[in-house]
Amino acid sequence: MRPSPLRRFVVAPVRNLWRSLTSMRTALALLFLLAAAAIPGALLPQRPLNASKTQDYIDNHGWLGTVMDRLQLFDVFASSWFTAIYVLLFVSLVGCLLPRLAEHLRSLRARPVPVPRNLARMPRHEEIEVDEDIEPQALAQRIEANLHGWRTTVYPPEQSRAGTYEVSAEKGYLREFGNLVFHFALLSLLVALAVGKMYGYEGTRILVADGEQGMCNTSTAVYDSFRAGRLVDGTELQPFCIRVDDFTASFLPNGQPDMYTAAMRHTEGAPATDPATWPVATVRVNEPLRLAGSRVYVLGNGFAPTFTVTFPGGQKRTQTVPFAPEVMNTMLSSGAVRVDPPAGMYPVEKARRRNQIGIDGIFAPTAKFDGTLLSSSSPIPKDPYVAIRVYRGDTGLDSGRPQNTYALDTGLMHSGQLSRVGQANMKPGGVLRLDDGTTVSFDGYRRWVSVQVSNDPAQKWVLVSAIVMLIGLLVSLLVKRRRIWARIVVVDGGPDGQRRTVVTVAGLARTDSAGWGDGFSEQARALVADENDKR
Repeated sequence: MRPSPLRRFVVAPVRNLWRSLTSMRTALALLFLLAAAAIPGALLPQRPLNASKTQDYIDNHGWLGTVMDRLQLFDVFASSWFTAIYVLLFVSLVGCLLPRLAEHLRSLRARPVPVPRNLARMPRHEEIEVDEDIEPQALAQRIEANLHGWRTTVYPPEQSRAGTYEVSAEKGYLREFGNLVFHFALLSLLVALAVGKMYGYEGTRILVADGEQGMCNTSTAVYDSFRAGRLVDGTELQPFCIRVDDFTASFLPNGQPDMYTAAMRHTEGAPATDPATWPVATVRVNEPLRLAGSRVYVLGNGFAPTFTVTFPGGQKRTQTVPFAPEVMNTMLSSGAVRVDPPAGMYPVEKARRRNQIGIDGIFAPTAKFDGTLLSSSSPIPKDPYVAIRVYRGDTGLDSGRPQNTYALDTGLMHSGQLSRVGQANMKPGGVLRLDDGTTVSFDGYRRWVSVQVSNDPAQKWVLVSAIVMLIGLLVSLLVKRRRIWARIVVVDGGPDGQRRTVVTVAGLARTDSAGWGDGFSEQARALVADENDKR
């Protein structure tokens, strides 16, 4: 009878697809595919970590960058295709491991397999003639007693294939157990990573290392960028406060960073005491500060020049503004400053907006000049200089439109809302006087530090899963699955007319086709020896 169309075209294909998906071969292929899919996340800039750097990468690569962006290569770990591989691997592991676990439990309850008919075909076998006068049943019990640590079964003549006493033993069940532990720990690791992505968050903030600017982890608004898990709304962040008192950076001779070190004050909960009394922790690269279940990392650094604008009436406005590094091995940096005139200086609002000051500048830690063009020769601040262009007009502070923190809006310059009123190269203490008597002075610089706060409630789970995976892998590699059989045969009427007892011992290593090696003969003879003879 032919099967129904429903069974042929629906049930059978679905069953075959499920069997293919839950095979160990498919699970290994998906695991390899997941590792390969994570490579772009390590090689390409990722939007959740650095949106501006990612956008610059896309702009610099034209249509190729646009195509890569549409393929979600700049947000790999949240992409639909990475999630699909992740879910398929999870389903494949569950469907593969549950039957294996049930089979392993059945094998633990089952008796060792009966003795094969022809033991001479085993990779290792030995025939031993017992000199002493002993009954086959007693000899079988002696062999069973000598198999310490083995699961053994004695088959009497009525249950054996050869009609005589036989002993079957097996060991190495921990090998399969370790293999299952490894794969279940891998499954646990996948679950922990998923939980961390859903309930965790990461935020970055630039802090000036002057002992004055701080940050409290009370709201998402305190961060320059914030990436929350899908189940995090930012209303229940673990409260703590930090402040960077000092920062030092060391560099290799070629200008590459060697180590970043920040002296960071911190307190958990609401800041009820003077920040000067907070404990100080030393935070380095890959050595985070751990607070309230979160980790505070030092990601990057730069320079923050300090400018003072003195208006004609004598009022002063001082700002320390972080500049973004443009050339990493020399730390040549660029940035912008926007200064609003003091309140009351211009009674008319429109006049006040027309007299805002904008500064577009370049900072060089160690100045190097090509004529009047400023560059830097070293990331170490040996001879700091700034090259600035000063503009007067509407800087867009009151427009409500988002602006680039590190550059003035060039559209305002082209439209005439900003006009250049001066430029100069200055060292610390230098002053530039404008046409209306306003002065701009370069007072020096401070270091800024980019800190990242990461909270992952499943990080301990990830660590435990990884350790258990390693233990399970070692057990599955070191433990050997072996079987050993013994058949006791009584032979009457030998050359001297006496009854002889012959024991045939055979071994099979299920994980090693070569068997026991050279020591099998000694082990086989030790099985039939009396405990008193061994002593």
